[in-house]
Amino acid sequence: MVRISENLIRKRSEHNNCEISTLEEVSLHQQDIERIEYLDKWCRDLKILYLQSNLIPKIENVNRLKKLEYLNLALNNVERVENLEGCECLNKLDLTVNFVGELTSIESLKDLYHLRELFLTGNPCTEYEGYRQYVLGTLPQLQYLDGTEIGKAERIKALQNYAITRAQIIQQQGEYKKKREKQKKEAAEKEEKEKMKDELKKDKKAGFDGRWYTDMNKEAQEEKKIEEKAEEEEDKEFWNEKVDFTPESRMAVHKQMQKEKDKNKPKEATVQKAPRRLFNDEGRPLNVNEAKIDFTLTEDDTNNIILDLAIFKHMDTSLLDCDVQPTYVRVTVKDKVFQLCLPEEVKSDSSVAKRSQTTGHLVIYMPKLCTDGSIISTLPKAKVDPSFKKTVPRKIDKSNTERLEVEPSAHKGVDISNIVKDKKDIVPPLGSKKTVKKTERPNSEDFIDDPDVPPLI
Repeated sequence: MVRISENLIRKRSEHNNCEISTLEEVSLHQQDIERIEYLDKWCRDLKILYLQSNLIPKIENVNRLKKLEYLNLALNNVERVENLEGCECLNKLDLTVNFVGELTSIESLKDLYHLRELFLTGNPCTEYEGYRQYVLGTLPQLQYLDGTEIGKAERIKALQNYAITRAQIIQQQGEYKKKREKQKKEAAEKEEKEKMKDELKKDKKAGFDGRWYTDMNKEAQEEKKIEEKAEEEEDKEFWNEKVDFTPESRMAVHKQMQKEKDKNKPKEATVQKAPRRLFNDEGRPLNVNEAKIDFTLTEDDTNNIILDLAIFKHMDTSLLDCDVQPTYVRVTVKDKVFQLCLPEEVKSDSSVAKRSQTTGHLVIYMPKLCTDGSIISTLPKAKVDPSFKKTVPRKIDKSNTERLEVEPSAHKGVDISNIVKDKKDIVPPLGSKKTVKKTERPNSEDFIDDPDVPPLI
């Protein structure tokens, strides 16, 4: 049984950048789906829904799709029209080649005032006498039925004889229900017989009966040939057997086709994936691109190595993990590793990763590391005046007192130690061991030394 999953819908929503919450159209045809589910929760804005060529037996879980305009359920196993009352904007309903026998179930579409087209071609209800007149009288808002435009005269006649036509439809519908019950019983009995045959085949297991290995091997090959011939005959009987066109027979055909596909499918040896390697035996990092992301590695004028990764625009940043090391950079995208060896060593602590708001790309800036371990300046280089003459820097003896340089050619300085005459209050330079004696200010004439007064803190 194939279920409708989130991954299946995302694969079918590439035209909407894989976003399902704002999806307006989705095609899920020929997927062997057996149940409609989750669409009314995940895709509330759906306007067009294609579900043809599946195995859906019941219309369900679409009642909340208020914006749905077109629903295609052709070539399914639907037997009743139901659960569409909430689809207020439904304009077109296609139920071609289904098994709708309960024609009165279309009365649930009366309140869908926007319904203009209805297709019931290939359903058992189309064989009822007065089928078209009954549908026109029940759904006066229709403009096309089974691809044929409805005229005014036809509509008036249908409304005039509606009561009589409805009684005829109910009678024919009852006869069809009895026929369907009989078909269901026959299908159940047939399915039980097939299960018994399968169990008998499983119980037949080869065992040692006293024969030698070679004789037993020959016997096993002969038995295998006999089984293959029996299976071929069963397949011929299945396809040549005349049965009624019912949901059960359609399911049986689907199972038989799937069985033949599995039989003809070559048995592929299970290949175990090699463990993920990020480093070689010597411990050197390897170049890995599991996510198959396009990238560019460049250098700018400020001595930065720039890595530009083409991440999807709408991918959440929480799904990315970036790790910059001195010799390589690693980015994990949805558990898939991208690792790249760098041409030069970089300073990982000073690296910056940014996400582009327009393209979604991840850009990583990594400053280069000098041979002595320092970072190369990332500031732009200053422009030098060509008329400037370079001078040879002189060696300064740091043990002496630093002096203000006035004439670089003469290497003479101004002594600033004698600028202030009174040296008592001069604070010594930093690093000197000299201490300065502090002089206290004399007391005023009105000062009274009271020992009970506490000292100032």
